[in-house]
Amino acid sequence: MGETEYRNVRLTEEAYQRLKSRKQEGESFSDTVERIAGERSLLDLAGILSDEEAEEMRDAIDERETQSRERLDRLTDQLDS
Repeated sequence: MGETEYRNVRLTEEAYQRLKSRKQEGESFSDTVERIAGERSLLDLAGILSDEEAEEMRDAIDERETQSRERLDRLTDQLDS
């Protein structure tokens, strides 16, 4: 097993606090950086749907939101009765 190399990195206080807030229990700052650096950005998903597919997805989401609101309204009415 090879020896681990270390690097010093300067961070602004704001950047340090943001990194610290993302740090999970038992995780080193190196672990945190590796985890965050491995996360995918929503921008990585840009262009994977056609305009038509994106519109269908928007419509389906809107429909589910409408159904959820209607269900919540019915439940609220039942509780108020």
